[in-house]
Formats: sequence, structure tokens, C-alpha cells
Amino acid sequence: MSDLLTEATRRQLTPRQAETVRRLTEAGIAEIRETGYEGLSIRDVARRAKVAAATAYTYFVSKDHLLSEIFWRRLQALPPVDATAAPKKRVVTVLRELALLVSEEPELAAGCTAALFGSEPDVRQLRLRIGTAIHQRIVTAAGGESQAAGLLELAYFGAMVQAGLGYNTYGHMADRLAQAAGQIMG
Repeated sequence: MSDLLTEATRRQLTPRQAETVRRLTEAGIAEIRETGYEGLSIRDVARRAKVAAATAYTYFVSKDHLLSEIFWRRLQALPPVDATAAPKKRVVTVLRELALLVSEEPELAAGCTAALFGSEPDVRQLRLRIGTAIHQRIVTAAGGESQAAGLLELAYFGAMVQAGLGYNTYGHMADRLAQAAGQIMG
């Protein structure tokens, strides 16, 4: 069993299945860059990944599920929080990393924003995992559960809603989060 990998939402995967999921997520990124959220389809992603559509649907029930998985994988790929840095610097670094996770790819950012508000069970499960991972990164950066950590988390999610709605850019919100961290962390 040690050769099995875990998919975020449903099952353990053999190395071959994990490779198929990797190809699908990479194809999903390429496809959304070209078509945007509205034009994205699992069938087109499967075609790009050279996978049968039925196979793609066994891993991803919808484009929202696929995009949520892509965001989850990006989040999981972030480096660990630097425990040696000063608390304020740790917090600013973590908030910037989180805010800029998909900022360089506007179509992917818009798609992930829409997807993470989806109501499908697989999306809900990933959203819970994503929220828990973000909470843990912020708490770790802040030095533990505290009022400051709670305020930082609130500021982060508020900033991401503003960016996701198009009120501000992710880059601008990263700067604003750094200011908020300075105020909160003293």
C-alpha cells in the first residue's frame, strides 16, 4: 500500500492514477488560460490531457471540482512557514503567499474564485480542506491561536473576496494585507 497516493477528495491513487490526475490538472490550467471559466469543460480538459472524457469524469465531477483541486494543489505546494523569521515578517510573508497564489493567472484566479463557491460535495470538501490549511498557515505565522491570528484570517478572507469580485487586484490586496498585518501585529 505504500505506493498509493492520496487524492484530496475521494480516494487513494496508484502512481499511474496520480499521473492521470496531474495531467488533468495541468491541462485544466492550460485550458482555462485559453477559454476562461465560462468556456472551460471537463471534456476539453480531457482531450488536452489525452485522457478519455469518462476517465476524466471519474476524477473530477465538474469544472468547479477540477479548479478547486488545482487551487488545493497550489496551496499544498507552498513552502512551510519559516519558523526562524520574526513574527511580523512571518505573517506578512504568509499573507502575501496566500494572496498571490493564483494572481499571475487572471483566468485561473477568476475560475478558482467561482469554483470555490460551488455547492457540490467534492467542492465543499476541498473548500473545507483549503480553509483549514489557510487557517493553519496564518495561525502558525502568528505564533499560535490568538486574537491577532483571528483578525489576520478575517482580513485575508475579506481581501480575497474583494479581489475575487474585482474590486481590487490580488497584488494590491497583498500590499493591503501587509499593512493590516503591521497594524495587527504591532
